[in-house]
Amino acid sequence: MSYGRPPPRIEGMVSLKVDNLTYRTTPEDLRRVFERCGEVGDIYIPRDRYSRESRGFAFVRFYDKRDAEDALDAMDGRLLDGRELRVQMARYGRPSSPYRHRRGRRSRSRGRRYSRSHSGSRSRSSDSKSSRGKSRSKSPKHSRSRSRSHS
Repeated sequence: MSYGRPPPRIEGMVSLKVDNLTYRTTPEDLRRVFERCGEVGDIYIPRDRYSRESRGFAFVRFYDKRDAEDALDAMDGRLLDGRELRVQMARYGRPSSPYRHRRGRRSRSRGRRYSRSHSGSRSRSSDSKSSRGKSRSKSPKHSRSRSRSHS
């Protein structure tokens, strides 16, 4: 499956995470406003795997750490497309493609195992509880009522 162009060489770049974007904000919009602070090396807007719509945040990468810090100060709280941007230093890098693939496969198999064992255990436990509960509640009452009526 293709996710668009491959990631550029980002070694040495400093990345900012930009939150609270509209779904229509483009990389060009971000480049236009962030380039005022320094040379932008890359802009990445993660998209939903199925709908391909923006997830509402982006990563803006600068070649120079001082430019990234200037952009952080200048752009945090600034309005873009009617939204107040929240800008912070990015904590994690872009995940590699094999990581995404493994994670998806693992979660699907977990879901199948859970649904089988969960449905089986639920039906067994509800049957055994209801039959045990009925037999326990009836036998003491019957034995008491019989013993009282005979005496």
